Amino acid sequence: MSAVLRTVNRVLLGVAGLVLLALGGAVLAVGLGVEAPSWWIHAGRDDVLLADAERTRWRDAGWWWPAVVAALAALFLLALWWLVAVVRRRRLAEVLVDTGDGEGALLRGRALEDVLAAEASAMDGVARAQVRLRGRRTAPEARARLLLEPDVDPGEALNHLTTRALSHARNSAGLASLPAKVRLRGVRHRAERVS
Repeated sequence: MSAVLRTVNRVLLGVAGLVLLALGGAVLAVGLGVEAPSWWIHAGRDDVLLADAERTRWRDAGWWWPAVVAALAALFLLALWWLVAVVRRRRLAEVLVDTGDGEGALLRGRALEDVLAAEASAMDGVARAQVRLRGRRTAPEARARLLLEPDVDPGEALNHLTTRALSHARNSAGLASLPAKVRLRGVRHRAERVS
């Protein structure tokens, strides 16, 4: 998701949350005895959300209220899933670097990702590398994807990644360990037809 879409998504979610919070707070205030304005949906403290005629309209249909409850529960679960998906960070924003003074310093996660990807891409036979950091800032974990040229030994590329790029990153950030999950893919070349 691009930064613009992410921002629009969060703004819309924030606006929807504020509207729902305002409506819920107003209903609660009227229920606690605050005088309601004349245009408000509830006349006063003893007013109900659904009148008797509205509640009993579908009484003969045994499916109505279970369907309403199921729809509201599904809507609630969908909204909760959306909220978790929007709020959850997929990558680590910062890594705590041990400076030896007991306080430490913060290193931007994207900077470390870029350095790891650049060093992995510089290896012979690696066409492209992508690295993402996850986990906690005191114990990051790397997720790497390497796109390999057809003539490269995957074991050798993995060995170079772990002994060079990951080792350099671990030592420079002062981390005790930097576990990694690596996905290797080969570049597909089309064979030329010889006539």
